Amino acid sequence: MTAETKKLGRYEIVGELGKGAMGVVYCARDPLLDRTVAIKTVNMELAQDEMAEYEARFYQEAKAAGGLNHPNIVIIYDIGKSEKIAYMAMELLQGKELKTLLAAGRALPVPFAVDVAAQMAEGLAYAHEHGIVHRDIKPANIMIIRGELVKITDFGIARMRTANVQTQVGIVLGSPRYMSPEQVAGKRAEPRSDLFSVGVILYEMVTGKPPFNGEDVTSVMFQILNFVPPPPSSLNPEVPEMLDFIVAKAIAKAPTDRYGNTRDLAVDLRDCQRRLLTAEA
Repeated sequence: MTAETKKLGRYEIVGELGKGAMGVVYCARDPLLDRTVAIKTVNMELAQDEMAEYEARFYQEAKAAGGLNHPNIVIIYDIGKSEKIAYMAMELLQGKELKTLLAAGRALPVPFAVDVAAQMAEGLAYAHEHGIVHRDIKPANIMIIRGELVKITDFGIARMRTANVQTQVGIVLGSPRYMSPEQVAGKRAEPRSDLFSVGVILYEMVTGKPPFNGEDVTSVMFQILNFVPPPPSSLNPEVPEMLDFIVAKAIAKAPTDRYGNTRDLAVDLRDCQRRLLTAEA
C-alpha cells in the first residue's frame, strides 16, 4: 500500500484499527458498495517459493471462511492482493474483545459467561459442520457486540499461520494458554481442539483465572499436557455442578474423552443457561 494513495485494491483506508502478529488491521471504505469495512492485511515478504505456497493457502482458507454464514462468525466480504500485501475485507465490528473483559482477572457473571460460551460453540459447530477448524480460539479472537452478541474472528488466518516455522513459533509464544494438548504436542488440530479452547475460555470467564498458567511458555504447555485444574466451583461458588461437568468434559486431555462434537457442547451450555435463569427467577 502506497502512502500517496492510501488504498488497498478498491478500498480507501480511513485509519488503523490495530496491529497483529501477521499484519495491520485497517478501517476502510468500500466506494463500490458505499460501506465501511475492516481490512485485515498479511505481509507476504517471504522467499519466493515460500510466498507462493503461503499465498495459495491464504486464498484457499479465506475462500473457505468466506463461505461461512452464521450470526456468531464475522462476515468476510472479499479477499485480494496489493503488491506484497494480501488482505481480507470483512464486517467492521463495534464492540469489545473478550480479552478486554477478562483483563481485570475477575470472574464474569456466570449466566453471561455461559451464554458467551454457548454462542462460541454454536458458531464453531456451524464451521465444523462445514469442514472448517479455527485452530486459534482465544479471547482476542472473540468480540462481544452490544454487550451480548458474540462474533468469532480470524477464521481463515489461523491455519495459514502454520505456513512456516518462524510464524508457528510466534503463535505458540503468543497464545499457548488456549491451545489443546494435541496442538501443544505438534499434532494436527481437529474440531475437538477448538472445543477444548472454548472450555478453557469458559473456565477463565467463570473463575477469573486461566486453568493453565505458568511463568513461561514451557510451563504452560506442560500444564496443558499434564495438569488437571480444580473444578471451577472450587474457585467460584456461583458455578453450578452441571457447569463443572461441562468444563471437565470440554477440557479433557484426550480428544476422545471430550464431547463428540461442538454442537453437543452448545446444547449442554444452553441447558445450563436455562437452569441458571430458572434459578434466578
